[in-house]
Amino acid sequence: MDEITNEPSKKEAAKEERRRLKELLAGASAAAVSAIAIDQPDPLSSNYGDVELNDLQSKSITGRKWTEVGSNIPELKDQAILIRGRVHTIRPVIKKMAFVVVRERGFTAQCVLNVKPELVSLQMVKFATSLSKESIVDIEGSVSIPAKPITGCSQQQVEVQISKLYCVNRAVPTLPINIDDAARSEVEIEQALEKGEQLVRVNQDTRLNFRILDIRTPANQGIFRIQCQVENIFRQFLLSEGFVGIHTPKLIGGSSEGGSAVFRLDYKGQPACLAQSPQLHKQMAVCGNFGRVFEIGPVFRAEDSFTHRHLCEFTGLDAEMEIKEHYSEVMDIVDRLFVAMFDSLNEKCKKELEAIGGNTLLNL
Repeated sequence: MDEITNEPSKKEAAKEERRRLKELLAGASAAAVSAIAIDQPDPLSSNYGDVELNDLQSKSITGRKWTEVGSNIPELKDQAILIRGRVHTIRPVIKKMAFVVVRERGFTAQCVLNVKPELVSLQMVKFATSLSKESIVDIEGSVSIPAKPITGCSQQQVEVQISKLYCVNRAVPTLPINIDDAARSEVEIEQALEKGEQLVRVNQDTRLNFRILDIRTPANQGIFRIQCQVENIFRQFLLSEGFVGIHTPKLIGGSSEGGSAVFRLDYKGQPACLAQSPQLHKQMAVCGNFGRVFEIGPVFRAEDSFTHRHLCEFTGLDAEMEIKEHYSEVMDIVDRLFVAMFDSLNEKCKKELEAIGGNTLLNL
């Protein structure tokens, strides 16, 4: 009976010992890196460090070419490249090795720092692990193909073997917003709560107070890039259909679509309004023998409702055209415009659409 009752306790003790060893091993890599002495001279010190402000002030044109993180890097296998981006994550593995994930314009790539004679020193690894997240770095290295795809990066088929690492601009050690927290969707937060896990939720006030950080998240990057693409498609399609782009006044003497939802102001003693629509000026242009016109510009509406469906300012995509015979001529233009727009977005903005679609906070 004694053996039976003692057996579970032995298993629990062994399990606890394995857990303790695992925790010690996990902390050993970071501790090993931090234990490296930095006061000893490093013959490879020219391969890394903080760039002095004086060296960033357009002294000369070096002819260096930077490779964008989002470009087709796999084609550059075994070639030396130079990339610039923000430090997304840093992960020390052992004393002589660390991973640095670099982000540029929403794309990420994993860079590997491995101690090598005459190239990478222990002090260089320590320097890399001391960098704070969101710092801007220049990395020189060669492109290699990993044995397995890197699922945590947008560049899954390549790694950059670092030979030189320079910090162009250091971010503060503690940021008011963690980018990973801000990028987390409401679905992820709710699912974690159901499992008993507590994840950080970044509220809207915090996002707006630190907007420069908030717009770095994949979903917000996607919104701005899709907006740019929509504007470009709208413009190019209508130009191909014989339309002419115009710019109409936004500060006018009276309301342009009734006076119920208009911003009124005093302009040097005269009453004025912010334009609710370019309708009148579009019609004037058509009557002025332009035939077909369009405008992409701000629209102002003094809406009384305070909801996310009522905007007091937005970007309007307006078009006006003369009709030869039937209003179906306009319907045909609009029909083909939307088909071209959706086809182009599905082709060129897959990553952005996925980022926005996965963030339910933006879909409410």
